[in-house]
Amino acid sequence: MTMTNTLTYKPVNLGRWIVWGLFALILIVAPMIFNSGASLSILSQIGTVMIFGLSYNMLLGQGGMLSFGHAVYSGLGAFFAIHAMNMAAGGQIWMPVTLIPLVGGLAGMFFGILFGYVTTKKSGTTFAMITLGIVELVFACSLMFPGFFGGEGGISTNRVYGEKFLGVTFGPQIQVYYLIAAWLFISTIGMFAFTQTPLGRIINAVRDNPERVEFIGYDTQWARYLTLILSGFFAGISGGLSAINFEIVTAENVSALRSGGVLLFTFIGGVGFFFGPMIGAIIGVFLTVMLSDFTKAWQLYLGVFFILIVMYAPGGIASIIMMNLRVAKYGKYKQIWPQVVAVCITGAVAALGLVALIEMMYHLTLESVNGTETKLFGFIVDTAKPTGWLVAGALLAAGGAAFWLAKKSFQRVWGEVNSEIEHLIRRAEA
Repeated sequence: MTMTNTLTYKPVNLGRWIVWGLFALILIVAPMIFNSGASLSILSQIGTVMIFGLSYNMLLGQGGMLSFGHAVYSGLGAFFAIHAMNMAAGGQIWMPVTLIPLVGGLAGMFFGILFGYVTTKKSGTTFAMITLGIVELVFACSLMFPGFFGGEGGISTNRVYGEKFLGVTFGPQIQVYYLIAAWLFISTIGMFAFTQTPLGRIINAVRDNPERVEFIGYDTQWARYLTLILSGFFAGISGGLSAINFEIVTAENVSALRSGGVLLFTFIGGVGFFFGPMIGAIIGVFLTVMLSDFTKAWQLYLGVFFILIVMYAPGGIASIIMMNLRVAKYGKYKQIWPQVVAVCITGAVAALGLVALIEMMYHLTLESVNGTETKLFGFIVDTAKPTGWLVAGALLAAGGAAFWLAKKSFQRVWGEVNSEIEHLIRRAEA
């Protein structure tokens, strides 16, 4: 009997290496371009929210598990991380700042094991309601046990402790950013690798057809449970990084408000795509942090934007990007670009009028005691006079009407182009 050894060669996935290389390059170069203190702080927040959103997408996007309590794992991870920092600063334990996110991750995993065993017993709406109950329970406990949670004031720390290593103290924000960027890169690779594992494939099948998965012999509850545990681990890493970045953790970190925020950001980015939550994190931080510095109506804009995404792009921003890339790939973009430009311009005009009306209304109702004049798009507008209202209304009406006409033309051309692409795909398969 002879045995023959065969050597197989698997080609390198060059495209994947290029994507990951570009991702690493962007993380390295970003603070060199946006180098102000405020910009570095925002970049650091985006990094932590990206990890949080990707961990949540393991449940919602890959497993079809709508959770209203994901902040429990990131928040409790943040609390354990900040206690570890205080203990390390006091000399009680050895724990460098670079490993603090791992403490948060292990805490998130532990509570994923604890709470996940209960929540994953059910699926669908029942699972969502149980997670909502869990987050309310933990939030209530955060106020009942001030010894651990710090009460309403929370727990604070100082991230600068221990001996310097190569001059790194994590005092300057730029050093904190690169720590977050490193953990973001590692975590993103880990969560992407999960999608390629047998468990990652099975949880996709559980999302799409749980009955068939059970029929072929897999335990759907066990698959959901393991996925939630891993998701809790990465959420805890996000919480640990947040504790380092802000140097304070409060009850808000384990609130339903934080859970709702990551749900919105992930859905806006696109739950059907791995990189969707990363896009959602950028938009979410922009709307909640940057925009809130310029207007009191930022929550209104966030709500309107979310409604528009749900109505017209349920696949999120990522789906819009991928659909346009497909059209460009097949060389069909020259057929639709005039309609795309028309829709964008008319939509921008209508949005300009709507924003002007909202800002004037907010100023008139909330800040009129300081005077009826406000600065809007570089112009001084008196909200007590009809001129500003008429101009804003005219922009909204004209832009809205033109957008409606442009949208009809765009939908017709878009449908024709995608029909041609589908025909080309079927012919290539045949």
